[in-house]
Amino acid sequence: MENYRNLENEHRRYKAHISIAGTTQFHLRNPYVIAWWSAAFPGFGHLLLSKYLRGLVLFIWEVIVNNQAHINLAMVYSFSGQIQMAKDSLDTRWMLMYLPVFLFGIWDSYRTCLDMNKVYLLSERENAPFNSFVIGALEINYLDKRKPAMSVFWSAVMPGLGQLHIHRLLTAFFAMVWTIVFLYCSKALMAIQLLFTGDIAASTAVLDRQWMLYMPSMWGFAIYDSYVNTVENNKLYGNEQRSYLIKHFQRPGCKAKKGRIAGDYDLSGVRHV
Repeated sequence: MENYRNLENEHRRYKAHISIAGTTQFHLRNPYVIAWWSAAFPGFGHLLLSKYLRGLVLFIWEVIVNNQAHINLAMVYSFSGQIQMAKDSLDTRWMLMYLPVFLFGIWDSYRTCLDMNKVYLLSERENAPFNSFVIGALEINYLDKRKPAMSVFWSAVMPGLGQLHIHRLLTAFFAMVWTIVFLYCSKALMAIQLLFTGDIAASTAVLDRQWMLYMPSMWGFAIYDSYVNTVENNKLYGNEQRSYLIKHFQRPGCKAKKGRIAGDYDLSGVRHV
């Protein structure tokens, strides 16, 4: 059940949609930031735009092809100055397949972000009503204000928890599942346990560097995504509240002028027109 349904579909564009799976909305984004996230990890830029299917395809492609080409391992060797070992570790059959799709992900996320910014401006001008509350047998979702700092904190603890905090279920499921995969394959928790026992050499040796290098991008993405969406959800909540109050409680023809409402009286009894 929803608190609003547009049965006649009389508006061309809508700013947001509230569903059991989460809150999807248009808002202004920096296309260079989106392109940067696509360069950091293909698929992340599209996920930030709520283009889940396209983002998931690019993400899985990145994991498979990067892992087969040993690109992360080559990066580790190059960072430590072992250039020859970096060259020897690369598989050129997979490496040449990697570049075209990697560049496409950056370009497509940048282009899509510009288009969605235009759609946002048009939808903001139209200001069509949208549902702000939905209840079903499995979940309840509604617009509300939440603290961005809490989203950042829980995302830093475990990617996906910050998204759960703001009811962004699809991204939360994605982040948590793949974080588990990266933690397990990189043997990061084993390394942490050995580090706590003081065996630094064994802790370093047990790490799988190819899988380990995926994790900084995943943590950074989860923190950034949860923070941005918490801020934008708070703005959306404020806009929806303002529209509701204006529609149901403000007098018709009321105009605000320099902090005063036209037709009102001040404390001295002077009427302002």
